[in-house]
Amino acid sequence: MALQSGEKLPMFIGHVWSKQKSRWTLLGLRLLAFLAAAAATLVMVLNKQTKTFVVATIGTTPVNLTLTAKFHHTPAFVFFAIANGLVSIHNLVMIMVDLLGSKFDYKGFQLPMIASLDMLNLALVSGGANAAAFMAELGKNGNSHARWDKICDKFGAYCDRGAGALIASFLALALMLVISFLSILNLKLVNSSSHNSHNNIIALPN
Repeated sequence: MALQSGEKLPMFIGHVWSKQKSRWTLLGLRLLAFLAAAAATLVMVLNKQTKTFVVATIGTTPVNLTLTAKFHHTPAFVFFAIANGLVSIHNLVMIMVDLLGSKFDYKGFQLPMIASLDMLNLALVSGGANAAAFMAELGKNGNSHARWDKICDKFGAYCDRGAGALIASFLALALMLVISFLSILNLKLVNSSSHNSHNNIIALPN
């Protein structure tokens, strides 16, 4: 019997995207996403810089003020660290589930649960990265309309390390986007395979 047009695409992809290849590709992507998100978290959490400024002069004696820039001074950076930390934990747990999952019975809920959690973490890392990027732009250029001064000309090392954390986070975001797509694709292929197997049962003659 000829295949319906709606069944051609899943079956074609299924030939190219084998189950074993899918598993190891996802494991590799999850490992990279874990490393990227963990690096973004650690760099941001450990990011601080202390500088001393001359704020006044009394006679010939300068009056100094020491300031320290830390990530937790900005709520957006705190959210960034939490979001990337959760995404790194998510991918680590998913790696363990994939390696040890055969020992447990998920009653068919494993792939839907993983796909849902991947999309949730994709949204989480996206929100954290974009919130931090907004504050980073403000710190670099300031806002003349609101009379907010830029700080990156004074805390250059702090801003450079923050930029590195942002790059790692956006890399994790791109990886999570691919992971989410592949998770949904796996779910689609499994459902299509089950549906086709059910419809292709041949009754033997008596």
